[in-house]
Amino acid sequence: MHTQPERSLPSNSAMSTLEPLAYRRPPPPRRRRWLWPLLVLLVLVLLLAAAVVRAETETTPKLSVQRTAPRAVPLPGDPFHPAWPREGEAAVAVEGLGSVGASGGQAPVPIASVAKVMTAYLVLKQHPLAAGEEGFRIRISRADVADLHARIALDQSVVEVRAGEVLSERQALEALLLPSANNVAALLAVHEAGSVEAFAAEMNEAAAELGMTRTHYTDPSGFEATTVSTAADQIKLARAAMADPAFAEIVAMPSARLPVAGLVPNYNELVGHEGFVGIKTGSDEAAGGCLLFAKRIEVGGRDLTVLGAVFGQREGELVQAALASANRLAASVAAAVRVRTVIPAGTKVMVARGPDGHRVAGITAAPVQQLGWAGMPVRVKLRLAAPGRSLDANQHLGTLTAIGTSTVRVAVVAGAALPEPSLVWRLRHLL
Repeated sequence: MHTQPERSLPSNSAMSTLEPLAYRRPPPPRRRRWLWPLLVLLVLVLLLAAAVVRAETETTPKLSVQRTAPRAVPLPGDPFHPAWPREGEAAVAVEGLGSVGASGGQAPVPIASVAKVMTAYLVLKQHPLAAGEEGFRIRISRADVADLHARIALDQSVVEVRAGEVLSERQALEALLLPSANNVAALLAVHEAGSVEAFAAEMNEAAAELGMTRTHYTDPSGFEATTVSTAADQIKLARAAMADPAFAEIVAMPSARLPVAGLVPNYNELVGHEGFVGIKTGSDEAAGGCLLFAKRIEVGGRDLTVLGAVFGQREGELVQAALASANRLAASVAAAVRVRTVIPAGTKVMVARGPDGHRVAGITAAPVQQLGWAGMPVRVKLRLAAPGRSLDANQHLGTLTAIGTSTVRVAVVAGAALPEPSLVWRLRHLL
């Protein structure tokens, strides 16, 4: 039997040589270390892009607008000092503008025949006179003539009357206000109230209604030194009396013609000169020289009336002293009143501020002018427009209203552009 020879096994050294070829593991993959930084950068880019998109689309806060203008400003110019009398007391005002002021302490003092203004005011209040009307009539009695002679003996101011003479209301008022007839004052008082005493009570009631708190009447003519008032109080009466066309017409007359007395002059010699249109003189030892006056002036296309009173003037003949003092005072006021620019165009009156701190001034688009004297206060109001988020140059910001002798409104505009906050600022405040 043929036996095949045994195969010999490979030696251990040979097997060790062949084993790596049959059982070797694949080498591990290389680590990609650059991938993580790239991912982080990508995330950051995405976040930044999202922030930019949000910053571009996010609504920014609205602008804040703040007032910088004062609540009131004075009319410019050198300080105004009216030509006050050196003695006595005085007050002056300009109708439509206001009170200029007063001097002399304003204590109640005798006012002499200036009291007749209240007498005429009451008569016309109870019996108004239309243009061309003569009104009621008064027949002169013998007792009235006797009263006339008694007053002449006391050196009072009177007009001649005759028993049986008839005076119309208008003629009686002319006699009362122009030649300052005390006897006619008494006639009117009795006609209106039944007695001088009752009429004086009505005078005091009317004074209280007009706010004349430092005035007291004891007679209708002012002959009694106990009839007292102040310059400021009498301006209140002058304002009310001059509003009556019949009163204003009579006191502006240089003279009048009466049935018996004939042509009688207005003792106020200023009437008819330099704009003076009234009102009433007064003089006696207790009161000195007195004048309640009205002077018309024209300024800036407006007709104005200067109302004033001077009492207690004694430098020379009493009435002439009062006329001279009043003339100087009225002239100084007339010269001081003019149109003045109180707020020039381009004046900063407010500030608009953005959320990033940038600011733009709100300025007046036109000048603000007012009529008055230097130092006269003008109130300032501001109405702000609804704030936006940005401004163009000259964009409307609001309205300024100046309230003085008139009401003036001007626009307030942005002095420069104010854009919305920058992207960098919005990103900084967003992240």
